[in-house]
Amino acid sequence: MRDFHSIIEVLRVYLAEDKKMKILDKDIAGALEISQSKFATIKRRNSIPFENILKFCKKEQLCCNEIYFEKE
Repeated sequence: MRDFHSIIEVLRVYLAEDKKMKILDKDIAGALEISQSKFATIKRRNSIPFENILKFCKKEQLCCNEIYFEKE
């Protein structure tokens, strides 16, 4: 299973696919529907917002395995 920073990088790459701009933490926080301050706290604590990521996967029709686990 990936750690917090790896999961954020996967989300960053996914969000950047259709945009030609750099994806910032505030963009990831917005995609996960959490405030920037809460995202900063989560990042500092290195904890994974599982529920928010699962909701994002459902909304985007992604398989959560792609987010949480590395391809073998």
